[in-house]
Amino acid sequence: MKEFIEYIVKNLVDNPDAVSVVEIEGTRTTVYELRVGEGDLGKVIGKEGKTARSIRTILSAAAARQGKRAVLEILE
Repeated sequence: MKEFIEYIVKNLVDNPDAVSVVEIEGTRTTVYELRVGEGDLGKVIGKEGKTARSIRTILSAAAARQGKRAVLEILE
C-alpha cells in the first residue's frame, strides 16, 4: 500500500524526490505519514481537499478488503 501511495503522489507534485511515506503498523489500524516537499502540499490536498479525500477513500477501501483500517496523515 505504501508504494501505491507514493506512486499516486509522485505523479501529482513538482518535486517527486521529496515524497516519502512512513508506514506505522498497528494491530487493527495502519497509519501512513505522507511527507511532500515544500510548496507541494497544495497539489496533494487539491482544490477544496478533493484530491486528498480521493486518496484517503482509495486507501480506506483497499485496507477494508484486508480487514484493517488505514489512516493517511499528510505533512509538509
